[in-house]
Amino acid sequence: TFLTQQSVHSPQSSGPVAVSDTETEMAFRAHIFVFAVVSAVFINGANGMIDGNPCSPNPCGQNTQCYVTSGRPVCSCLPGHWGNPLSYCQRGECQDSNDCPPSRACRDYQCVDVCAGACGLNADCLVRNHVPVCSCPARHTGDPFGSCRLMDPQELCQPSPCGTNTKCEVINNTPTCSCLPGFQGSPLQGCRHECESDYECSSTQSCQNFRCVSACASGVCASTANCVVNNHRAVCSCPPGYLGDPYLSCRAECLSHGDCPSGRPSCINLKCVDPCAGVCGINANCRVRDGTTAVCSCPRDMTGNPFVSCRPFDKNDLCIPNPCGQNARCEPGHDRSGKERPVCTCVPGYLGDPLTYCRRGECSSDGDCRSDQNCLNYNCVSSCSNQCGVGAVCNARNHIAVCSCPPGYTGDALSRCYSIPAPVARAFYNK
Repeated sequence: TFLTQQSVHSPQSSGPVAVSDTETEMAFRAHIFVFAVVSAVFINGANGMIDGNPCSPNPCGQNTQCYVTSGRPVCSCLPGHWGNPLSYCQRGECQDSNDCPPSRACRDYQCVDVCAGACGLNADCLVRNHVPVCSCPARHTGDPFGSCRLMDPQELCQPSPCGTNTKCEVINNTPTCSCLPGFQGSPLQGCRHECESDYECSSTQSCQNFRCVSACASGVCASTANCVVNNHRAVCSCPPGYLGDPYLSCRAECLSHGDCPSGRPSCINLKCVDPCAGVCGINANCRVRDGTTAVCSCPRDMTGNPFVSCRPFDKNDLCIPNPCGQNARCEPGHDRSGKERPVCTCVPGYLGDPLTYCRRGECSSDGDCRSDQNCLNYNCVSSCSNQCGVGAVCNARNHIAVCSCPPGYTGDALSRCYSIPAPVARAFYNK
């Protein structure tokens, strides 16, 4: 007769924890079966024990081990196995959680989902190192091991997640922190006054009402005065050309031309100035137009750039600028009355009106024309044109006119050919 006893054994494992890492489950099960031979058998050393060893022969099942406790055989599954040690133990999937994927844990030598049933209603489960971590989702509150509920938007600011001197507002279902007016900094960590003394501001600013502002922004200077900051203090001055107290009022030197003296007759930008001062060139005249604009010009008997220098005319100035047409040249000359005038002529090889346009000629030498032509005034003309005398015949040969009197004519072919008179018939009689 066998008497059995069961005890508990477990591989390494962990249970689900909340955000505070509190352990929630650590109990697992394994099978260890203990059985013993009736006391009388041990006492008498009967029932087949060898040398008084209860584990010999082995009374346990396959993949088990037997050891003696208080004189009784104890059967257990081999490490990494599970099952009934009296009959058969099978090999497990794991021995500890490190044998499983990060999202699973080893229980009863099997890799299981540690989030199954670990967290409460509507809670999220996140596995870290094979341990389930329960938490309520965003915009939810409650016990992640019991139940999570949708949070009232106003609860997002209760208590306030913001720092000191801030305000919390729910915008688009999200708590939003901002500094109170007059404060600055990180609203999540806490806000403070921008400044409490001038030395907490830049050198061009001063601390006013706990804020750094331009030292010139307080209106300490007159509206028309200039303001510069020196060591957090405003220094006022009237602009150039202005008169008065820069802390009270600065007035302009002039408002119209009539307010100015003769040496500075123009009121420009509220200042009396001489528009001609240093504007025109040597020997140039300057006059003021519209009270403000300087107009420079050379005297009537001079020429040049009035902004640089004016000089007396000479004959070479007649052709500057060139008054002639295209492809024409200008030379100083005289008109019929003897006055100096520019004279325009077409450049060599060109024909036309030199006052407007000169075109390129047909030729520049006889070689540019046919053998029966000559180059005359940059045009190819017949070599026989008006070369021979009256009644003469002209034949052009190699650009030369050859004149001759025709048959029955005589004379100078270059001037005139005459017809040869017929001979007079004479009769002779015998006496």
